[in-house]
Amino acid sequence: MPELRRDLPGRHIRLAFRLTLATSVAIVLVTAPGRAQNTPQVSLETSETLFTVLTAINTCGYDQELSSSDPLRAQIRSEVAKAVENTAGAQDVIAPMCTFYRQHQGADDSRDLSQYLSLALYLQEPPTFTPKVKQAELPPDAAPLADILPMIQAFYQKIGLHAIWERHRARYTELMDIYHDPLAKMTFDTEIYLKMPSAGYLGRQFTVYLDAMGAPGQTNARNYAADYYVVISPSSGTAIKLQQIRHTYLHYLLDPLAMKNGGAFKRLEPLLDDVKMAPMDEAFKSNISLLVTECLIRAIEERLSKISEAERAQAIDEADKEGYVLTRYFYDAMGKFEKDPAGMRNAYADMVSSIDVGKEMKLASLIQFSGEAAPELLHLAGKRNEHLLLNAERRLAAGDPETAQKLAQQALDQQDEDAGRALFILAEIATANRDMEGARKYFEQALQTAHEPKVIAWSHIYLGRIFDLKEDRFAALDQYRAALNSAGTVPEAKLAAQRGLDQPYEPPVAKQPE
Repeated sequence: MPELRRDLPGRHIRLAFRLTLATSVAIVLVTAPGRAQNTPQVSLETSETLFTVLTAINTCGYDQELSSSDPLRAQIRSEVAKAVENTAGAQDVIAPMCTFYRQHQGADDSRDLSQYLSLALYLQEPPTFTPKVKQAELPPDAAPLADILPMIQAFYQKIGLHAIWERHRARYTELMDIYHDPLAKMTFDTEIYLKMPSAGYLGRQFTVYLDAMGAPGQTNARNYAADYYVVISPSSGTAIKLQQIRHTYLHYLLDPLAMKNGGAFKRLEPLLDDVKMAPMDEAFKSNISLLVTECLIRAIEERLSKISEAERAQAIDEADKEGYVLTRYFYDAMGKFEKDPAGMRNAYADMVSSIDVGKEMKLASLIQFSGEAAPELLHLAGKRNEHLLLNAERRLAAGDPETAQKLAQQALDQQDEDAGRALFILAEIATANRDMEGARKYFEQALQTAHEPKVIAWSHIYLGRIFDLKEDRFAALDQYRAALNSAGTVPEAKLAAQRGLDQPYEPPVAKQPE
């Protein structure tokens, strides 16, 4: 197992590791944060922001699975109750917060936890707890809760919650020590099986947050832009739900391959007609790429499971009945993959292109779907419109700019998604259509609203190239410098910006037929 580096800043505790695959296999440590800007990172962390939000709802009556939680949860609840009792005016601060909590409480306790986790992952660190994005850009389940943030801030300050957090950091570190090695082994084994190191994914993060104040029976996963998060809470026996964490990790590894091979999915879309009555999430019934990825992940999970072939066959039958009708195909394909030296990055395109659509449609038409399906673990940010932008990017990659433009414009018009990203897609479409002025306008508008470093950096780079083509070198240099300053953890953008600074952009010369 890897030797660990411990970073213990004031508000976070992090145990981080990176896996690489070379001629021989080795686990390599992530270096200090300043030196790790261009390396992917898989990390196990705690967050004072997450701790504060979950402690607030515990104070207001969130008791789900309290009896099976690690004793730390009850201890912190007791200390908070005592602080409230002994602090003048504390009840006046807590009362409106708890009223808000009860007013937004659903019939399902798991939903209560889930929506507050979505909110917490979008907040700045204490003591401000301000959202990292505009309220309209918060995930749909978190946006209605934004008004509680000033109350949580007042609660944090009034009872001295930071001091309570500090008192228990040692126990949090102990819990992370318990969890770290199994998590490291899981990610390591998964990458070895796929012959696919995560080190190839620059600028992307996979983070597992551990917090004692949630229900230990729940595992919550989120995909926000290029980053993936899993939130877990320890039980009294510190059992680890590695299967759920691995499911999200497989998405982290495989989702980019679906994006890269977007043009391969069009011919598979007729399969969606055969799963309309399936009980799985509606997203899988309207997006063939999501369905293919989920089926591949379920097939890999069965291949990695330590159960009998009969039990695996039963699991695949259940996947069919829930609507994941390509799981059986991928299960067989992964059997062949295991015997081949090629890694998943090289094998993926052939695996998808080898699907016999007619055969799979015939098999799907014979399935008697079940009445319900287990909910998908991974939640997407802004699910509905993230879906629109995801489809827009895939249609553009597949050579269908007309559909891509309609989807991006639809997401932009609804005003509850990342407008910068939508505008960037429209700028790319204008570029593909050789509409230089239209592209310039959209890139400039994207810069006014974008939050994602990748979008900001590449918008500057494309503007620099447009100015170079107009022979306005001074304006171009300003754009390349801005791109270099904003590229952050996007090494490809840094390289492109530096090239733009070194010499004016010239479009590639089309190869002449021989």
